[in-house]
Amino acid sequence: MRYLFLWLCLLTLIGCNADRSPDPAASVSVTADTLSDERLRAPDELFGELFREVQLQQVFADGKTFVDMVPRRSARAIMTDYADRRGTEDFNLRAFVEGHFDPPATPESGFVSDGERSIGEHINALWPVLTRQAASDEGSAGSLIVLPEAYVVPGGRFREVYYWDSYFTMLGLAQAGQDSLVRDMVENFAYLIDELGFIPNGNRTYYLTRSQPPFFSLMVGVLADIEGEEVYAEFLPELKAEHAWWMRGAEETGADTRAVNHVVWMADSTYLNRYYDAGDRPRAESYREDVLTIRESGRDSQTVARHLRSGAESGWDYSARWFADGENISTIITTDILPPDLNSLLYHLERTIADHTELVPEREAWERRAERRRAAIEQYLWNDTSGWYEDRNWTTAAFTGYLTLAGVYPLFVGAAGEDHAARVAQRLERDFLAPGGLRTSLKRTGQQWDAPNGWPPLQWMAYAGLRDYGYDALAMTIRERWMDNNERVYQNVDKMVEKYNVEDITLEAGGGEYPVQDGFGWSNGVYLRMSDEAQ
Repeated sequence: MRYLFLWLCLLTLIGCNADRSPDPAASVSVTADTLSDERLRAPDELFGELFREVQLQQVFADGKTFVDMVPRRSARAIMTDYADRRGTEDFNLRAFVEGHFDPPATPESGFVSDGERSIGEHINALWPVLTRQAASDEGSAGSLIVLPEAYVVPGGRFREVYYWDSYFTMLGLAQAGQDSLVRDMVENFAYLIDELGFIPNGNRTYYLTRSQPPFFSLMVGVLADIEGEEVYAEFLPELKAEHAWWMRGAEETGADTRAVNHVVWMADSTYLNRYYDAGDRPRAESYREDVLTIRESGRDSQTVARHLRSGAESGWDYSARWFADGENISTIITTDILPPDLNSLLYHLERTIADHTELVPEREAWERRAERRRAAIEQYLWNDTSGWYEDRNWTTAAFTGYLTLAGVYPLFVGAAGEDHAARVAQRLERDFLAPGGLRTSLKRTGQQWDAPNGWPPLQWMAYAGLRDYGYDALAMTIRERWMDNNERVYQNVDKMVEKYNVEDITLEAGGGEYPVQDGFGWSNGVYLRMSDEAQ
């Protein structure tokens, strides 16, 4: 299906309503060759000064609102009109925007939470509400990259599919018997790899400079559990292509040039990876916040912007794990950090390719790659002093000293040595375990990916990793506390939310860049999957 899809749906320059005739030049294919095409540019590139004024003046409280709006005319026509009118006495910026753009496209579902439903019934009733059909996006895309198959969005302000969120959502879809939707989502991500060479953060043009934690190999595993092992052979080309994208520039690295793109050369000529966004300007969806951070930092604007964008690629936007001083976002140094989470996922990708490659010489080459990465994780990212898999600054060779649940990833993918897994389990129980689940980090910073917040994907990976290494009692404690926390919030507010306060379980959730979102894709998925685990 993904190879038959006609790319007539991506309208980044023009949004077409039933009563307007679309510009025939607006339909373009989403290929790597066309990424420089004006019609695939992000809203901040398309609308320049208008974009900056809207975001800096906070015409909309949420910076994501404007970049998700659908332009009624071409960018050129809108900017010409803006240039003519902005200096006039009666010019009103908000009125101008509302006259030239439609609100973000959000299908009306008519869904109303029903407190009489059990939490499981509530989640299963939400799947249709959170599902987007590809056909429904045609003609009203704006910055949206239209996908060939149906997909599930997280909910709230997140109106598009997100890469790493989707794996955890798929765990719940599989549990709910939504097998065809699981395949649709794997097909969509394969389509993005085929057309773009990688899976972007989300299917928006303003996400085309970065990916997110690479969970595609695990998604294929979910589908294989449903349909059989032959699924791996079907998607092996995309698995290899994703790996190639993350390793771009490796051949250019060495003692004199340690890092290129996502790749960092280590002293023994092995490679580890970092998060690295190709862009060096403030994020379109968080423009004002990034501008203020850059000003506060007093540092080179492009450098700080890339660190901020790379923090967004990590999915942990934000945590003080990325901050040089462990306190302030203005000191962010994301691209200087070698993270155990990213490298564990790339180990899983390499191991998956090796396990499903038939030609013996090629299989052995992939096995060597995977083993070299596993050894590098143990050598460079295990801190024997803290007893934890820890972020390391490759520019100084020092550990950051900031312990987070990123340290459970080596257990989740089976890369941890038995002795190291034992110490991780001990530290989890002693320091991370709270009344409502696991703390994301051991420090309160006001950032949403730190204490006191707990996040569904991290709870699941800690739980699953501990069970795989035989720490069943601790795993079950985490599961029970997390599910109890979810159920308590649901009883109070009749909703699932994206994150939960695990320390004060009387509250709905923790803080962060934006208000607590309801829906919520990965919360629903993890809860349903955990609910089926054997007692």
